[in-house]
Amino acid sequence: MKPELPEYNYCNLCGGKVDILYHEGYRRPVCTSCGHIIYVNPVPAVCQVILNDRKVLLVLRAVDPKKGMWCLPGGFIEWGENPEDGAKRELFEETGITAEEHSLIGVYDSITGKNRHVILIAYRILKWTGEPIAGDDAEDIKWFDINKIPTLAFEVHKQVLDDVLREL
Repeated sequence: MKPELPEYNYCNLCGGKVDILYHEGYRRPVCTSCGHIIYVNPVPAVCQVILNDRKVLLVLRAVDPKKGMWCLPGGFIEWGENPEDGAKRELFEETGITAEEHSLIGVYDSITGKNRHVILIAYRILKWTGEPIAGDDAEDIKWFDINKIPTLAFEVHKQVLDDVLREL
């Protein structure tokens, strides 16, 4: 079953009223004035898993959503940025760590809340340089024993971490 579409009241092109109509076989927001179709697509994001002596590096979120909760380092891919470069940038911004070698864990689908559909590309960082320090939108950063991981901010991060730890 598909989740409900986010609410759209007005067209971002002409300001006309938007209704949900069937178009191209799907329910889509369509402007009743100019006919503009609003394609509601997922947003690409990345996260990283860094393990060191059976400990995983987590960041404490300093911003909403889920401010004050622990999560894997990561964030949204910028316009014109490929996923690997986005993952390296996000890792450095949040932790001060530079990824030297990584591998793809997998691609995950995550719908959180009413208006957020994310396609998450997860990487395992195999080799890195630098000392962890909280930066960007991280309030704190900490190594957690893999057997004492706190509740994570996002269910999809738990899925990623479970997949990695299952292979240890």
